Amino acid sequence: MNYDILISFALATSALAISPGPDNIYVLVQSITNGKSYGMATVCGLITGCIIHTTLLAFGVSAIIKANDNIFFGIKVLGACYLVYLAYKVFKSNGQLNLDADVVPQKTLKGLFIQGFFMNVLNPKVTIFFLAFFPGFLFSDAMSSVLQFYILGGIFMLVSFIIFSAIALLAGQIKTYAVHHQNTGLVLKWLQIIVFIGIAIFILL
Repeated sequence: MNYDILISFALATSALAISPGPDNIYVLVQSITNGKSYGMATVCGLITGCIIHTTLLAFGVSAIIKANDNIFFGIKVLGACYLVYLAYKVFKSNGQLNLDADVVPQKTLKGLFIQGFFMNVLNPKVTIFFLAFFPGFLFSDAMSSVLQFYILGGIFMLVSFIIFSAIALLAGQIKTYAVHHQNTGLVLKWLQIIVFIGIAIFILL
């Protein structure tokens, strides 16, 4: 078992969770407008949805690994290309944090949990991202690939839960900081670009 790969995976996940995206921005805005408990309900829904993507990935890609190593290598190459594409998309964005609270409707805690769950499960971009991100971090030649994918999924969910929860609980301070430091979005934008390209290179090498 290669623990260095697991540590690299956890660090990459942390950087991605911190970088502004539709999920953590939605958590932040819910917490700002409705309160911390509503942000936490959204977090729980989003993270629970990751179980579905991890299961699909674990059994689907594991079957491919058993069938043909060349096809699996092709998946990793396409995954690296997709991550570079995501970096390009971020590069083309303006890097501004949109914390517009007016577009967020009031929901119950249960409603936000369910919405967070389906936001994640029904988003094909999450499936594609998992397919691009996870295969390059398989860490053991002895352990079954299914178990490895579940371990990676567990780490991804744990790290994301911790960071998303911190965003929900510190929403007010984060908004105040972002308002008074206009370059925050730009810094996070370049962090995201570096992480995407770094992961792509790691997968290829």
